[in-house]
Amino acid sequence: MRFPFTEYGSKEISFFGMFLFVILILSLFFYPWVSIPVVLCLFFILYFFRDPNRFPPEGEEKVLAPADGKIIEISHEQEENFLTCKAIKIGIFMSLFSVHVNRVSCGGKVEFVKHVAGRFFDARSPKSSSRNEHNMVGILTNDGQTKILIKQIAGKIARRIVCACTVGDNVKRGQRFGMIKFGSRLEVFIPETADFKLAVKEGEKVYAGTTVLGVLKGKD
Repeated sequence: MRFPFTEYGSKEISFFGMFLFVILILSLFFYPWVSIPVVLCLFFILYFFRDPNRFPPEGEEKVLAPADGKIIEISHEQEENFLTCKAIKIGIFMSLFSVHVNRVSCGGKVEFVKHVAGRFFDARSPKSSSRNEHNMVGILTNDGQTKILIKQIAGKIARRIVCACTVGDNVKRGQRFGMIKFGSRLEVFIPETADFKLAVKEGEKVYAGTTVLGVLKGKD
């Protein structure tokens, strides 16, 4: 039986869980009123690291959201790290209350992984995209026709990016590949030259591994 918590948070759950449990037991004997905030803190830790099962919709041509949250930006910009071309950028902001496990947007082979140190501006700010600490994962789709870049960006509170991908990995749509701890932003870059039909708009809520960001047409 699988526990509904992410393996990426096992250290935090173990450490804070044990610490808060000890405080809870002691508080029940000496200061019962302290047990209320302790239970709330314990609930928040478990809630933050929750990891529900997700079932991606059928269709390899459907590009999926890599994170839960709200779309705060859809724009066009030059992407020089992996795509080396003008690309459609879809930015997703994750709040403290979002599921923070990140999932692969498209099936294919990981050809590029890069971590970049940086600042910790508010993840809702456009400057966070280039100036904050971030991690990039570049994927070549299974048909070998399109490259897609997923960028994990640390936020003002988030200070820990986890990425389980390495170059050469074969990944599936909806597969878990990491998380950003305590609020953050993810971006997906698709080449403008790709036959891509956008299916979302700014302000829309999306869910990792299930919401379709758009469709790469022209595939079998």
